[in-house]
Amino acid sequence: MALGYKDLLARADAAVKSYETADAPALIENPDVVLVDIRDPRELDREGLIPSARHAPRGMLEFWIDPESPYHKPYFAQDKEFVFYCASGWRSLLAAQIAQEMGLRSASLRGGIGDYKRAGHPIAERDRHPG
Repeated sequence: MALGYKDLLARADAAVKSYETADAPALIENPDVVLVDIRDPRELDREGLIPSARHAPRGMLEFWIDPESPYHKPYFAQDKEFVFYCASGWRSLLAAQIAQEMGLRSASLRGGIGDYKRAGHPIAERDRHPG
């Protein structure tokens, strides 16, 4: 029988560490953590992102993580924990599972940026010309 999205999310939730929205301020300040926003660039433009977060579009994630890929991003080679987030936490949970399978220490932020914003935490604008 084929798996549906609920099955995939349940499997990922059982395998991946998740943080709650209340943990976000400490994660931002932790030098051993890299927050990774996997949302579409249009979502970032519309809603902003968590301060200090890196952007890695979900469609490029595997290519940016793999050091053998011509699209590899060196920040994924750091010995840090990568905490992925999206709008509501579903895409980031699946992304964190893939990252974990690719050898990264990874986690997901439950509730995504939606819960983060509702909790009143600060938002940053996307840098359209990252260095």
